[in-house]
Amino acid sequence: MTFNSLQYLIFFPIVALLHFVIPTKYRWIMLLAASYYFYMSWNPNLVFLIAFTTIVSYAAARLMERTENKTAKKAYLIVTLVACLGVLFFYKYFNFLSGTVTGLLRLFRLPVQDYFLDLILPVGISFYTFQTLSYVIDVYRGSIPAERHFGYYALFVSFFPQLVAGPIERPQNLLPQLKAEHRFNTDDLREGLKIVLAGFFKKVVIADQLATYVVAVYSNPEAAAAPAIVLATVMFTFQVYCDFSGYTDIAVGCARIMGIRLMQNFNLPYMSRSISEFWTRWHISLTSWFQDYVFYPLATNKKLSRWARKLGKKYNNRRIGVMLPQFIALFITFFLSGLWHGAAWTFVLWGCMHGVYQIVGKLTERGREAVCEKLHIDRDTKFWHAVQIFVVFWLGVFALIFFRANSVHDLGILLRNLFTDWRFLGTLDTLQIDEAGILTAIVSIVCMSFVDRLLVQGYRMRPLGNGGTLLRAETAGYLLMAIVVAWLILLAGDGAAAFIYFQF
Repeated sequence: MTFNSLQYLIFFPIVALLHFVIPTKYRWIMLLAASYYFYMSWNPNLVFLIAFTTIVSYAAARLMERTENKTAKKAYLIVTLVACLGVLFFYKYFNFLSGTVTGLLRLFRLPVQDYFLDLILPVGISFYTFQTLSYVIDVYRGSIPAERHFGYYALFVSFFPQLVAGPIERPQNLLPQLKAEHRFNTDDLREGLKIVLAGFFKKVVIADQLATYVVAVYSNPEAAAAPAIVLATVMFTFQVYCDFSGYTDIAVGCARIMGIRLMQNFNLPYMSRSISEFWTRWHISLTSWFQDYVFYPLATNKKLSRWARKLGKKYNNRRIGVMLPQFIALFITFFLSGLWHGAAWTFVLWGCMHGVYQIVGKLTERGREAVCEKLHIDRDTKFWHAVQIFVVFWLGVFALIFFRANSVHDLGILLRNLFTDWRFLGTLDTLQIDEAGILTAIVSIVCMSFVDRLLVQGYRMRPLGNGGTLLRAETAGYLLMAIVVAWLILLAGDGAAAFIYFQF
């Protein structure tokens, strides 16, 4: 059952209605049953995985809270990490690691056979695993108390709007809302519907249409010249954004209709003026997770800091002692972020590129400031901001070639053609697109930009030049028309395409 399916259009209204009809103290039972039904609609045989992760993390947190022994607390934490990450590793990374090891052994001419297991990747496993780990780590740190009610905790892990592809919620935000009383509210309904409609517009009208052109190039890299690769990757840049942010919008909107507010996961990322700013605007819930549980612990590690200071003294460079721990933490964080996105070296290389981008950015920051001062460039002008946005956008586009390539072999072909084959003739044929398709894509992306700004601004009433106001009804009407078009396209086509981030 996907959000863009007829089953969900029947499922959600029923759940939302029951949400407001059933008494608060029994409502968690209905929501938990609905969430597990939603998850089991993908593959009922894998429901034991989310149940196992939930039970282990719940029990570990309760045991931590009952003891003052630091060693025992750490043992419970380690058991949880091993159990939850072990399940994630086995189902998502076992075949990847097996293939990597056999490949390395063959480089040394050792006669080894491939060993792969016939595993099904459980949908959403990366998301709910990280959500449970954030809860257990926060309990271990003493940031939050352990949840005593198992039902509410199980609902926190499996809450169906954000279960499959986020946002990755923190217990401090979601658990209290699941326990609170929610009465039907027309403002929540109106705002939730707007966000849902915007999500469908981005997914069905933009992402699904751009996907056909992107696949045409990336499924046959040998035939793609540089112009086709550039155009396809720019299209993929908007496809992956509209696909993922579209899912998030639908999740946030559905929860909002029920009176529950999920965290913002995107904030106009393609308007970023630096790579570090991009990662405060893109997949915010994942970025903040890695920041809190990977980057900060590594960057402030005492042993790493002492080693860096000694290295700085050895080379008489104080900056080494200050910045090296941050650089190491950054690189490891983005290496893991790439690996989180998929069990392939293409994803790892993409993550590493973003880590290198940020390290180079910090290393050259003073130099760039000095050059601007020497050339009398005002860095606060709109023109300079536009230049920064342009550069960051194209750095991101280039990195996405690594992300989208189907294999390292295909990646090599794409990069070779990108730098050696600039034949413009036949570009549209390679993309399997015509001039009307390009115009449609451009208009859709412009409309997406308008919709996104409305979402970020919170659909506030804004004054116009003539003293009037942009009425909420006009906004709702625009989005309603967009979703009508989206559903017409969907129903006239071959069916609903799955969301990209379901595979992560």
